[in-house]
Amino acid sequence: MGLCLIGACPKDCGSCETGDGFCGYNTIKAESLCFCRDGYTRRNGFCKKKGSKFKWELKVVVGKLCDGRSVAVKRLYETNYKRVEQFINEIDILARLRHQNLVLLYGCTSRHSRELLLVYEYVPNGTLADHLHGGKAKPGALPWHIRINIAVETASALSYLHASEIIHRDVKTTNILLDNNFCVKVADFGLSRLFPTDVTHISTAPQGTPGYVDPDYNQCYQLTTKSDVYSFGVVLVELISSLPAVDITRHRQEINLSNMAINKIQKHALHELVDPSLGYELDFKVRKMINAVAELAFRCLQNETDMRPSMVDVENELKRIQSDDF
Repeated sequence: MGLCLIGACPKDCGSCETGDGFCGYNTIKAESLCFCRDGYTRRNGFCKKKGSKFKWELKVVVGKLCDGRSVAVKRLYETNYKRVEQFINEIDILARLRHQNLVLLYGCTSRHSRELLLVYEYVPNGTLADHLHGGKAKPGALPWHIRINIAVETASALSYLHASEIIHRDVKTTNILLDNNFCVKVADFGLSRLFPTDVTHISTAPQGTPGYVDPDYNQCYQLTTKSDVYSFGVVLVELISSLPAVDITRHRQEINLSNMAINKIQKHALHELVDPSLGYELDFKVRKMINAVAELAFRCLQNETDMRPSMVDVENELKRIQSDDF
């Protein structure tokens, strides 16, 4: 696939300026352009005083193709075997897939290139985590009808992956990108695995993000599609609560959001978990939908794999909850 990338700059130009540089565009190749002032040297796309320890590591730049499309360029700096393996795995996985709720891979450099680049469609509105409990989070800014639609679209993407014999293995709110209409693009397939339908599980060392990893997989080293279901259950609780999956400032029993959610639901205290801005106490329909999503999340978060629903069942249930007839 031939791509003509006419410009790229750091995704966060403020970081460039903080590092005593200023942003520009490269008209030749996919490289961040952060000009350095006198007495500074540029490394990995940012500026640092000569002789000082370098701390910045730039992984994603925003660029533009010759046809006008904006793109996100992931650049690999750490060339150890594990990183390169994940880079190649992501290409292999994404090359097989086409779904409206999966981030689209436009192209990549060859394995023999001096630099390893992945070029994706640019998704401009940040991650779901940003809007729930990150820099873009504001009370009332993400109403329930948007959240339930995000849940449906994410479930649709994961159902498609499972039907395509692929386990994502790193489902989390930072890997759920949003466009300006809050439509979902699931991203980051570096840890994904092919999962033939004629096997019950894959035996592999646990990988993923703390707070989202399936406890059965973590204990027994058996990866299944239900591992994604567990992780998605955590995402559902984040959508209900606007709380992060892990927070060490919370009470010991509630550091993991999944534990907190299970305890609240079992004690019939869901109202203590729900984000107050969603109108849970005032709007009967919203309360009914949130109760149903919480019940579904509870099923997804069961420790025993066989007790969890399939991703197709999760998708269908979310669509039922979202429907006008619910």
